[in-house]
Amino acid sequence: MTDNSTERAADSGKVALITGGSRGIGYGIAEALVARGDRVCITGRNEDALKEAVEALGADRVMGVAGKAHDEAHQAVAVERTMEAFGRVDFLINNAGTNPVFGPIADLDLGVARKVFETNVISALGFAQRTWHAWQKDNGGAIVNIASIAGVSASPFIGAYGMSKAAMVNLTLQLAHEMAPRVRVNAIAPAVVRTKFAQALYEGREQEAAAAYPLGRLGLPEDIGGAAAFLTSAQAEWITGQTLIVDGGMFLNAGVH
Repeated sequence: MTDNSTERAADSGKVALITGGSRGIGYGIAEALVARGDRVCITGRNEDALKEAVEALGADRVMGVAGKAHDEAHQAVAVERTMEAFGRVDFLINNAGTNPVFGPIADLDLGVARKVFETNVISALGFAQRTWHAWQKDNGGAIVNIASIAGVSASPFIGAYGMSKAAMVNLTLQLAHEMAPRVRVNAIAPAVVRTKFAQALYEGREQEAAAAYPLGRLGLPEDIGGAAAFLTSAQAEWITGQTLIVDGGMFLNAGVH
């Protein structure tokens, strides 16, 4: 993590709540929003990692609330503390997620499937409901759900994760329809991004994994940060209900060869 406090724009007057923001994609999104002048609340399970991220991003504009995304009490506290500290919550980035199992879906433990959906989907709905009632219903804003290309295609051996991300894509459609015109709701579906979360998909074979992408590399957290910054910007004010695939060209390989 690097300190970007000297590279930031003036205060934009906007506030974002980013779940799972202490590292990886969530941290990359926080960097992008802080750099353009937003104030940000990040959440995460690990208190120490959260404190480190807040310090690196700049404690003058960033705060952290520790807790598990699927815990409804944590959801309430995160939104309440954001409102108390910053007085508003314009943008919600639902990034928190889990993928605790790797294997064929025919042998998937149903308890694990429930845990994946609870963290990846139900928590996103919970945060969306709370930010809607706390600020966005009356004042507008935007929501960005972090889905995955696993949610828009078959993804062998990470089926539970893919199922949950497909649900996230549909949740995006439902929220976009219900919350219009006050709130725009979109999703980002990344391919493999070089993070600790996705490490099992490329560790020890990164060059081979990157070769499968037409753009010749894995994604980086800042790639998703840029996409999230766009979808929460004025330039995206006529975009809602969409899933932006950010995949280094991976889907180009699905054509006839």
